[in-house]
Amino acid sequence: MSKDIDWSNLGFGYIQTDKRFVANFKNGAWDGGALVEDANITMSECACVLQYAQTCFEGLKAYTTEDGKVVCFRPDLNAKRMADTCKRLQMPVFPEDKFVEAVEQVVKANIEFVPPYGSGATLYIRPFMFGINPVIGVKPADEYQFRIFCTPVGPYFKGGAKPITIRVCDYDRAAPHGTGHIKAGLNYAMSLYPIVDAHEQGFDENMYLDAATRTYVEETGGANFIFITKDGKLVTPKSDSILPSITRRSLMVVAEKYLGMTVEHRPVAFEEVKDFAECGLCGTAAVISPVGKINDHGKEICFPSGMDEMGPVLKKLYDTLTGIQMGRIEAPEGWIDTIG
Repeated sequence: MSKDIDWSNLGFGYIQTDKRFVANFKNGAWDGGALVEDANITMSECACVLQYAQTCFEGLKAYTTEDGKVVCFRPDLNAKRMADTCKRLQMPVFPEDKFVEAVEQVVKANIEFVPPYGSGATLYIRPFMFGINPVIGVKPADEYQFRIFCTPVGPYFKGGAKPITIRVCDYDRAAPHGTGHIKAGLNYAMSLYPIVDAHEQGFDENMYLDAATRTYVEETGGANFIFITKDGKLVTPKSDSILPSITRRSLMVVAEKYLGMTVEHRPVAFEEVKDFAECGLCGTAAVISPVGKINDHGKEICFPSGMDEMGPVLKKLYDTLTGIQMGRIEAPEGWIDTIG
């Protein structure tokens, strides 16, 4: 049974669900964790997360497939990415197998909040971890809390994905040897001023260039870039300060194995961007957001195949990946975790 929710009019926001998973790290070890009903967190005013932003998160979704199953898409990759993030932030790794089990527990416990097939809505799942004990000198916490909550969300773009306009940003998202490759909360805090500023100037998003030379494409505040060449190749920017998007990595497999495309994962000079036929942003929330126009300080780059709607190649990639997620197209081995 589903909850009595108007699924087709859901926004992309937080709705409290019945249960969440909580595990605590104390005296050098994780406890077993448990599902709890309380959505609130109590901590010291001096908790490490509040003083020094020692926190990280992940994002993934559960879907109802065409044949009525509830599934998650590649949660093992989220578990691995969070482990990599924890190592970089001096946080204890939550075991990857336990991470996947906890995701499954949370979805099962909130199964009535999983939107029905065809509604366009999904169950967004947010695992996160933070340093919880009081820390006043600058150092890692000794105690941590790992939590997972979920919330039903509508499609990221209501009424379909209309091509967006983005600008080349004068701010830097990540330093060359910094934290751009991990999902640390602080990366997103740094992107808030530029994104609000972009919106005030009439743009939907920022294109960040590499901080060292400002000549290579990196990503936006929350999504990887994908480009389609005029001869139909998929090109994705490569850099040590880009977050390894699970959607982007999945699209690369879809392009090569399902659509027979040539895929290039390599540094992309900004100078090249004007020569691409299509441009998109990819991530968990929207899968692919088409980009129609990039504004480089008043100079406009317009993509011939994506000014009015998603370009034909990106559309094919989008339809194939969402088809795999929704069970309409057979998935590669290990991509779909069936929960209920």
